[in-house]
Amino acid sequence: MQQRPPHPCLRCGACCAALRVDFSMYEMQPHGGQVPEGFAEPLTDTLYRLRGTDYARPRCAALTGTVGEQVACGIYEWRPSPCREFAAASDACNRVRQRHGLPALRYAHSSPPTPEPVAHTPLPKHAG
Repeated sequence: MQQRPPHPCLRCGACCAALRVDFSMYEMQPHGGQVPEGFAEPLTDTLYRLRGTDYARPRCAALTGTVGEQVACGIYEWRPSPCREFAAASDACNRVRQRHGLPALRYAHSSPPTPEPVAHTPLPKHAG
């Protein structure tokens, strides 16, 4: 059985080093959510922003590694909804990859893999 290649996000990280990430206060642990308190700062009374994403050259404080080589998210299991909803190979993904000099992804990695062609034996011709 052929193994699937690793998810392209594990080598990329461009979105984490290109975008501001704002989300509802209710995604924060102190308000019943899962995002750890030290990784975000209040923006308004109801909105938070991931630390590190509010700069001219953003880089999320939870991102580890080197963009385009090997990266990881330190709060992956607890990341906020904008991170969960960001789709690999989307137009937005390919734009931030381009900013970092990375090639565009041609497929949505979350899509089911293309099935292997099925070998079959042709049915015998009906004599009749």
